[in-house]
Amino acid sequence: MKTRITEMFGVETPLVMGGMTGVGYADLVAAVANAGALGFLTAHMFKSGEELLQEIEKTRSLTDKPFGVNLTLLPSINPIPYDEYREAIIHSGIKIVETAGRAPTDHLPAFKEHGVKVIHKCTSVRHSVSAVRNGVDIISIDGFECAGHPGEDDIGLIVLLPATVDAVNVPVIASGGMADGRSLVAALALGADAVNMGTRFLATVEAKIHENVKKKIVENTERDTVLVGRTLRNTARVARNAISEQVAEIQRDPTKTFADVKELMAGVRGRANVLEGGDLDGGIWSSGQSQALIHDIPTCKELVRNIMTQADEILSQRLAKISGSRALA
Repeated sequence: MKTRITEMFGVETPLVMGGMTGVGYADLVAAVANAGALGFLTAHMFKSGEELLQEIEKTRSLTDKPFGVNLTLLPSINPIPYDEYREAIIHSGIKIVETAGRAPTDHLPAFKEHGVKVIHKCTSVRHSVSAVRNGVDIISIDGFECAGHPGEDDIGLIVLLPATVDAVNVPVIASGGMADGRSLVAALALGADAVNMGTRFLATVEAKIHENVKKKIVENTERDTVLVGRTLRNTARVARNAISEQVAEIQRDPTKTFADVKELMAGVRGRANVLEGGDLDGGIWSSGQSQALIHDIPTCKELVRNIMTQADEILSQRLAKISGSRALA
């Protein structure tokens, strides 16, 4: 299956695992790459550019396939060494970067000078148009179904994706609700050149998170997520648990500020207690509505093979049968 994304980056399948905090380490990214998909290390998990460079080299020791680095550009109480990350990426020879958060305008000149392609994650058509105008090479469009930050417009991917494809002249990656071969075929039909999956790759053998989390993703339905941060206009979709429900309840009062939920929402708490410790009520952790479509915990190789097999069967059998029936009529 060839698309502009597979041909641009030299990957075997139009499947992408974007950057994920607490998850995007070398072992998983290399497993994704070896399976024929495109994975991203998550830069801000590392204290310095040197540490990121070491993780890039570790990934290269595990795969000879393409992979990239995610730069999530957000305000932070403690300064994040974005310039160091950028220089480490360029120095390493990495040619694919995924950016999220604010526009990567200040980083684009250096990336372009060194032949680095930039994928920018957006949650609206207008922001996608602006990002392309500023020089990004690819848009990854996040529908309302996605884990993490779906924006404030609440537009599902089945509308947001084709609207974005119509508005920009660069390849578009579909993100949010993607989990299987049906998702891939649907996204391609709506104009995407690839799909991005986060939650689906959490529930894999190689993901270095607690088995309790993986099993909970398999157990959960599409209703087992909660939106937090709405009153702060910083909406995030997270897994339903005691903490996320408590945060949502507090934030039903519009007078409450971030200070009222800061300790409950601390990212380090979710990573240490949940992703590493396995306490499912130990903090907030991200999960998308696509968890309703996740029923097993395969290796990355098995997952990619299963998705592509299902997609091929849909294209060669179900859709071909429908097309044949129309021709006979």
